Amino acid sequence: MRANRTRRRGGLRRALEGLVLGAAIGLAGPVAAGPLSLAGLGAAQPFPVFEQALAEAVAQNPALDAFYRATEFAPVWTGAEHAARRAALVAALSRAADHGLPAARYDLPGLLSAFASVESERDRGRAEARASAAFARYARDLSSGVLEPRRIVGQIVRELPRPDIERLMHDFTSAEPAAFFRDLAPRAPEYARLLRAKRQLEAQIARGGWGPLVPEATLRPGATGAGVIALRNRLIAMGYMPRAATARYDGALQRAVQAFQIAHGLEPDGIAGPKTLAAVNVEPAKRRRAILVALERERWLNIERGERHIWVNLADFHARIVDHDRVTLETRAVIGARQSDMQTPEFSHRMTYLELNPDWTLPRSIVARSYWDGLVRGGHRYLQVIDQNGREIPREAIDFSRYTARNFPFRLRQPPGPTNPLGLVKFMFPNPYAIYLHDSPARQLFGTTVRTHSSGCVRLNDPEAFAYELLSRQTDDPAQLYQSTLRRGNLQRIYLDEPVPIHLVYRTAFTSVDGEMNYRDDVYGRDARLYEALRAAGVESDAGRS
Repeated sequence: MRANRTRRRGGLRRALEGLVLGAAIGLAGPVAAGPLSLAGLGAAQPFPVFEQALAEAVAQNPALDAFYRATEFAPVWTGAEHAARRAALVAALSRAADHGLPAARYDLPGLLSAFASVESERDRGRAEARASAAFARYARDLSSGVLEPRRIVGQIVRELPRPDIERLMHDFTSAEPAAFFRDLAPRAPEYARLLRAKRQLEAQIARGGWGPLVPEATLRPGATGAGVIALRNRLIAMGYMPRAATARYDGALQRAVQAFQIAHGLEPDGIAGPKTLAAVNVEPAKRRRAILVALERERWLNIERGERHIWVNLADFHARIVDHDRVTLETRAVIGARQSDMQTPEFSHRMTYLELNPDWTLPRSIVARSYWDGLVRGGHRYLQVIDQNGREIPREAIDFSRYTARNFPFRLRQPPGPTNPLGLVKFMFPNPYAIYLHDSPARQLFGTTVRTHSSGCVRLNDPEAFAYELLSRQTDDPAQLYQSTLRRGNLQRIYLDEPVPIHLVYRTAFTSVDGEMNYRDDVYGRDARLYEALRAAGVESDAGRS
């Protein structure tokens, strides 16, 4: 008996030493270069002691416990026939940081050490559980995000696509391992483009960054000198112009400045003023942080977005209709003000109808903040007072002095008209947050650069064109349908034959279809908080980077 145990431990140790050696090779280079071998485990069948050790190790993880109970504690990772699975797991964990994931959370060195120290079936059961726990953590993080965003930023009310780990384990055991790991990552083209941008930016940082900062406050076409040279060199390093030796702010440099301004949400006037130069002087490490957060945000949206969908980037102040990853229509947008109770939340839903000639029922928070004092003094006569049965109550029948904005038992409604804050149309996706897209009579607000002016809803600069494009799938003449409905004068609805997914997002780093990076200011301060949370979770810091 003792001799048998000695031979079995020797076989385990030799096989696991091969695993550690193979993993070490993989960590130094492409992991897939050679399969990991546990051939010595061929004689080690799952004895009851293995099952007991495995059951004890996964008992505190309901999903893994349920999986192993359903499979009668059959090994997934530690059998002689599981070399491809082990190789795929090691390869994936060794490259977790490439995705901006917290590599230490999966503890690949600890996993390899656990395998290397196996001398019994009990040790093997524990190593099996450790491999499954690492797999579950990695699969969850890569497919749906590291963070629970609502705990960090209350206005991120998005439902995350968390995987069912028990189902995931079952699916893995019947899949080709390397392909399964590849498919865990978000499939949206934006995720792949952001990964490529991250790699390129890190390579640029390794080469020393983008060069010296531009010292001047303003540079204009025709200028010369050291500041122009510094501006030219940084724009060359960033990829906005080809290599050049000119020391003059010429036409080529002006065009490069304009391209930079467009990519950073600035007025493209071709003049390197204070805002432009402040953006030019942002170091690449800070841009890398924005990309890390953008990758995490993409993982939260690892869902079917819809071949046609509406994409509202709050940080970019634009709303877009997107068909097959191409922008079909784009319009400027006004979003919620920066005060925490007025910021526009982030979530996904489905737009189902348009409401023309809308009336406006005032949210109680807005009544308290902007209208109550005037109502008590007899003002705002254009507002209707509505009881719980929907009937209008004469103003003379109400003693406003008896109430406060908090306990006022009626609703306030503004009927359709040219001064209605919702304008002529609103785009409805009924949700618990009372957020929608709508027209606005305050046209001057769309001329500002930082458009944080609303009480939370999103106002559109060109709502008619937006409506026409949405309706183009269900009528040959969307303008006629829209205008004839509008002319009826009272509140009307046009239902969409096919509801359109809408995603309210917040991206300070995003790409164009051709892969060009765009950056925006963190107007709500959300991404700064998310980056710190990612660092606290173990995502690689940029300490020591340029």
